[in-house]
Amino acid sequence: MKLAVTLTTPEVPRAVPVALFAGSFPERLAKAAQWGYAGVELMVRDPTELDAGAIGRAIREAGLQVAAIGTGAQFLVDGLTLVSADAGAEQKAFERFCALADFAAAVGAPLVTIGSFRGRLGQAGEGARQRLIARLRDCAEYAGRRGLRVALEPLNRYEADFIHTAAEGMALVEEIAHPAFGLLLDTFHMNIEEASVRRAVHTAAPRLWHVHLGDSNRLPPGKGHFAFGRMLRALVEVGYDRFLSAELLAQPDPDTAGIQTALAMRRLMCRYAGGERGAS
Repeated sequence: MKLAVTLTTPEVPRAVPVALFAGSFPERLAKAAQWGYAGVELMVRDPTELDAGAIGRAIREAGLQVAAIGTGAQFLVDGLTLVSADAGAEQKAFERFCALADFAAAVGAPLVTIGSFRGRLGQAGEGARQRLIARLRDCAEYAGRRGLRVALEPLNRYEADFIHTAAEGMALVEEIAHPAFGLLLDTFHMNIEEASVRRAVHTAAPRLWHVHLGDSNRLPPGKGHFAFGRMLRALVEVGYDRFLSAELLAQPDPDTAGIQTALAMRRLMCRYAGGERGAS
C-alpha cells in the first residue's frame, strides 16, 4: 500500500472541496512529494484542454505516480452525469468519460474512478437503471480496451440513490460482468453505510482496486472517529497492495489538510500495516 493525494489539473476553473495542496500544478506536485505521498489522483475536468505528455512528465519529474483519474469535476464543475433526464447530456458525459480514459492511458494511470458522476436514478426518468447499467458496461469496455480499469465508488445515501455499500457494489460488479469493472471504497462513505469495516473490505476484495481516505467528518484521519486501524488490518488480510488516496475536505486549508493526512497515515500504516509497500 502507498499513499496518494487528490489534486486538480490546471484546467479545473475553481477549487474543488476535496482536492488538497495549494499553488500551481508543479507547486502542488512538489508539496505532495515533499510530504511523502507516492502518487497523485488527478481530478480532471476536460482532458482536451490538457497536454497529457507535459502533465505526465511533470508528475514523473516530481518522483510521483498517477494513482487514478477521478471524474468528480465532471459533476462538480460541469454538472455532467452518466445517467440524466437529458439524453444529450448523457451522451456528452459518456464522451467525456472516453476522453478521460484516453488521458488516463496517456499519463500512465491504472484506472478511472466513478462516484457522483454516475448520476441519480430518481432524477433521470424512466428506464434510468437499465440505461446506467448499459453505460457503465460501455465505460468498462472502453477503458478495458486501453488497458485500464473502472472503479465505482459506493456513496452514502445522502449523496446517491444507487449503490451505497460494498455488498451492493459487488452485486453490480456481477451484473456488469466485465473484467475491467470493479470497486473503490471510501472510508467517509463506509462510516455512514457499512455495519462492519472488515466485512466490507472482505466483500469487495475480489474487485477492490482503489481506496479513498477521509475521516467520519471528511477531515484528515484522526480528526473524526473512523476506525482506520481496523480498515488497514482488513486490507492487509485481503492482500490489498494498491493506493490509499486522500480525498477529503481541504480544511482548515489545502496545505494543512494534505500534511496532516500524510503524517497521520504514515503513523497508522506503520502501526497496523507494516509501513508503506509497493503499489501495483
